[in-house]
Amino acid sequence: MSLTYHLQIVNLLAALLLLISFAMLSQRRIVGLITLFAWQGAALTLSTGLIAWSTGQHHLYYSAGLTLLLKVIGIPWFFFRLVKKLDVDRDVEPMINIPTTMLIGIVLVIFAFNLALPISQMSGTVMRSTLGIAMACVLLAFLMMITRSKAIPQIIGFLSIENGLFFAATSATYGMPLVVELGVALDVMVALFVLGIMSFQIRESFDSMDLKHMEKLKER
Repeated sequence: MSLTYHLQIVNLLAALLLLISFAMLSQRRIVGLITLFAWQGAALTLSTGLIAWSTGQHHLYYSAGLTLLLKVIGIPWFFFRLVKKLDVDRDVEPMINIPTTMLIGIVLVIFAFNLALPISQMSGTVMRSTLGIAMACVLLAFLMMITRSKAIPQIIGFLSIENGLFFAATSATYGMPLVVELGVALDVMVALFVLGIMSFQIRESFDSMDLKHMEKLKER
């Protein structure tokens, strides 16, 4: 009975992750996008902790703590400072209008659920019903990456893809070995550092964070 109760909460958090992914698609302000990313990390932290508690997989507690430090505190703080330093807290106009983007997102969610169905049936974990939502979050984050022209929203989209993959790992296989998770976390931090420098250089060179200006570069 207790396990069923925990499973229902995890399913609710999975639905919240999907809702946040749609909200990120429709968000135009960079600060709002960062805030939604932090809420996504908080939902991921809570779901990981609940899965650890209900299944007895104690290494997932470390994963939940690492997610809390990186996705809820560290990375959003880094982005807030970057936005303030670069003064780019402006509306983000997507390359595709919002209604069309949302319709594409709905199609991607349907595709993800149909794709995950045979995989979920082969899974022996109690959290297998959330695999479709995890795959949908990955596809929606990828859609956000390709429909935004500014650097910071694209970076957040990349990190949201990692969130979806992490949620898929915890729900379908009860997580990855801690060494692998630490390696992934280190890769994410290095990528953030490099992308932060890249964003600053784009701002300094073009006085804008719009990556379309990169097309103006030509070989001499």
